[in-house]
Amino acid sequence: MQTLVVPLIGDLPRLLGSSPSDASWVITATLLAAAVATPVAGRLGDTLGKRTVLLASTVPLIAGSVVCALSDSVVPMIVGRGLQGLGMGVVPVGISLLRDVLPPERLGGSIALMSASMGVGGALGLPFSAAVAEHASWRVLFWVAAALSAVVAALIWRLV
Repeated sequence: MQTLVVPLIGDLPRLLGSSPSDASWVITATLLAAAVATPVAGRLGDTLGKRTVLLASTVPLIAGSVVCALSDSVVPMIVGRGLQGLGMGVVPVGISLLRDVLPPERLGGSIALMSASMGVGGALGLPFSAAVAEHASWRVLFWVAAALSAVVAALIWRLV
């Protein structure tokens, strides 16, 4: 989610009819919301249950992606990106869930695999985003993000 709009940075002011400084909030809003959501989701996962918080975190991911896909100006795009940032609570709760469901001898490797997948996801997401932005509508990026988030929600519902 964080690298999703990086290939669009230069085009965002034109695409959204805004100034470059206003368009920069498209990235900043996600980071700020994620910075707040991450510790809050972690705490809520401990008190309300990890499955509940994981499912709840997918709601703003999906909603934010749809809002972004439908945006024609900078304000709804910033709102959508902020919602996507709120969904980043899945990361600490997912890692915490590993402690609950895996035997101790598999825990270290599993956390390492999950952490590595976040780095690989960001590394692969950037060229994927660039290719989609270059060969299709930029809105496709957000529709794909919404679809993937919905798949994650369904998998959490079914498997966790």
